[in-house]
Amino acid sequence: MSAPPDDLARRQIPADVLAICRRLRAAGHQAHLVGGGIRDMLLGRPPADFDLATDARPEAVLELFGRSFAIPTGLKHGTVTVLTDGPRRPVEVTTFRGEGEYFDGRRPSSVTYVDTLVEDLSRRDFTMNAVAFDPIDGRLTDPFDGQGDLARRLVRAVGEPLVRFREDGLRPMRAIRQAAQLEFEVDPPTLAAIPATLEVFRKVSAERVRDELFKLLGARRPSRGLELMHTTGLLGEVMPELLEGVGCTQNRFHKHDVFGHTLAVVDSTVGDAVIRLGALLHDVGKPRSRQPREDAPGEYSFFKHEYVGEAMADAICRRLKLANADRERVIGMVRNHMFFYAPEWSDGTIRRFVRRVGGPEALDALFALREGDVAGRGFGENPDDELGELRRRIAVVASSDAALKVTDLAIGGQDVMRALGIGPGREIGVLLERLLERVLDDPGLNEQDKLEALLPELRDKTTNGGRAPRPARRRR
Repeated sequence: MSAPPDDLARRQIPADVLAICRRLRAAGHQAHLVGGGIRDMLLGRPPADFDLATDARPEAVLELFGRSFAIPTGLKHGTVTVLTDGPRRPVEVTTFRGEGEYFDGRRPSSVTYVDTLVEDLSRRDFTMNAVAFDPIDGRLTDPFDGQGDLARRLVRAVGEPLVRFREDGLRPMRAIRQAAQLEFEVDPPTLAAIPATLEVFRKVSAERVRDELFKLLGARRPSRGLELMHTTGLLGEVMPELLEGVGCTQNRFHKHDVFGHTLAVVDSTVGDAVIRLGALLHDVGKPRSRQPREDAPGEYSFFKHEYVGEAMADAICRRLKLANADRERVIGMVRNHMFFYAPEWSDGTIRRFVRRVGGPEALDALFALREGDVAGRGFGENPDDELGELRRRIAVVASSDAALKVTDLAIGGQDVMRALGIGPGREIGVLLERLLERVLDDPGLNEQDKLEALLPELRDKTTNGGRAPRPARRRR
């Protein structure tokens, strides 16, 4: 499975990275490519980045490459970032080092420089990441059989797993994430050490946990990692709300309980990590809204679970410190995933649907979730049976370039005040919303003179009468 050393040197290491290695060697120092980049190359995958380990001290690296190319990004930990010529690629160059005790579950209390590459590799997390390659001599150094574990498709801790996981509380989640990404298994002793080190994991910042979760959700089948998080207790630490779905049976429309359905939906939903998170949380409100069905003994309904789930998803996203825009995307998916199209919808109803779910930019995520939701029911249904006609109707309506929000109207607040001779106030916004309602039904009204002509009539109304009914929602 692993690529031979000469193949690594010949095909995969860019010339600008090799130039850094040659410069270190010319100055009498060692230069070994280490970490995930070498792992990826051994697996035949394009490396995301390149890291170097050397016996040169940070001060020597800074002097060798100069302040224009060398940045002291982590001197306390022996790391200098060197920018290559040409593409200005950042390469982390770290001095061989050993580490003192870990007290905060993240960083060592001290760093000491060591003399040999093997001592440096012995502090790394997993054997597949503790392989080094000297591209000048074409020599691999693999003291912990990382290549063997790659061939066995195994994530295994370097040395004693309990020690590794107590050093850095994020390592248990990294083990599971990498197993999901690479579709590997976790070595049983390594997996068994995770529950015993959860107290260290609790010290890890929400931001670091979120970043690992996003990487896990980018795997082809995130359920592999999510199941491992469940069995080891990590899921209960990150998102205990999801555990409420374990054993929460549903009805004839679902083959799995809520938790099993959720994992199947995540696997089947195509999109980035934020969309996958929306899929993960889309039914999080079901257990708290479950009610027995009187018409079907032994089955349950989940009326308005999307609203319960919206609040829960919002709390989870805030706990994980998501950016506001990402949080809004997720809770919008949860809130709006329960829609059901009917052929009798008018074009105005189609436009109102698009507007309600967040506009055209939100539709791709919502439809990706629904496709995953259909697949996750477990009966081999065709998503196009539910979505095809609605997609076609939306495409037709979108081609008319109709207004979908107040800012799309041909007039604004200043125009309303001028036409009616009134000052600023809440009434302006209400009138603009009423104009939009008319335009949703008849896009041809979206011209300044036509809209201004409607204002006196709309101002006389005391209610929001005349609105078309909101699109129906399916109960399931």
